[in-house]
Amino acid sequence: MMKKIQTDNAPQAIGPYSQAMKVGDFIFTSGQIALTPNGVMVQDDVRLQTAQVMRNLKAVLEAAGSSLQNVVKTTIFLADMDDFTDVNEIYEEWFGDHKPARSTVAVKTLPKNALVEIECIALVEAPIPD
Repeated sequence: MMKKIQTDNAPQAIGPYSQAMKVGDFIFTSGQIALTPNGVMVQDDVRLQTAQVMRNLKAVLEAAGSSLQNVVKTTIFLADMDDFTDVNEIYEEWFGDHKPARSTVAVKTLPKNALVEIECIALVEAPIPD
């Protein structure tokens, strides 16, 4: 069974998709960019944008009964691969010793001209009431 995940603690979807979907014991998040929960884009700084993306992912995962510590895989999309080191530093602050599997790819552009977008797959920690 699939369950749509939605929280006001992360930006609302800017298209025809959900913030995340729960399927069995897994959460699949949509890609998060550096929008604040009220829909304002964080300034043009990849470190600040990455921190906001991580706040958004954390909020969506928590709404789904999970956490960053239950993430098994992330995919990072970068508008500029030269930002790889800066993104890694912020990413590591959020994950600490937990090291999920990961792919990082450079893309031509991201929604709203974001510098970074991250999506993830995580295990559910607690059952979500239907």
